[in-house]
Amino acid sequence: MTDKPQGKRTCLYTTRQLDTIVDDMARQAAGLLTGRTRVALVGILRRGAPLADRLHARLQTHYGLADCVRLDLQITRYADDLTLLYPETRLTENPLHATLDLTGYTVLVVDDVMYRGHSMLRAVDYLARKQPDEIRTVVLVDRGAAKLPVRSDIVGVRLDVAPPDVIECNVPPYEAGFRIDLLQPD
Repeated sequence: MTDKPQGKRTCLYTTRQLDTIVDDMARQAAGLLTGRTRVALVGILRRGAPLADRLHARLQTHYGLADCVRLDLQITRYADDLTLLYPETRLTENPLHATLDLTGYTVLVVDDVMYRGHSMLRAVDYLARKQPDEIRTVVLVDRGAAKLPVRSDIVGVRLDVAPPDVIECNVPPYEAGFRIDLLQPD
């Protein structure tokens, strides 16, 4: 793993605070899923996947969501420091998903940060071709900077930060602790 970018880091949310936020996100998701019997929970790799796992665990424990398809999508555009890696958003299809049929499903797509909207739009476009009844989007942080016609149905926190600043979602297993930091690069 590469070293984290240099700059001033400020912890905005601790593990305890984020656990409360994820609990609230699960409550909102349960409301959206009332009466739905076929549910798919999709995490956008990297950090959207363990967030989807956390949300899934809470939906099972507190809201009785027993049966749920759980899968992840590999989508890349930006590095963690918002450096543009690819001019176009790339989705790498898992061969196991090639024949996936989501007809009759309500799909929740989970990511860590909604920045410009590229990753979420690519995920929704891909999943829409699998014919679900409904697709809802869930993000831990919405930066309020989306440039594409994508919105988040469930948002943990909205953070308006300066364009050069970076919201770092630290999510195990990728980082040791669950927290959100603001990075102001050098």
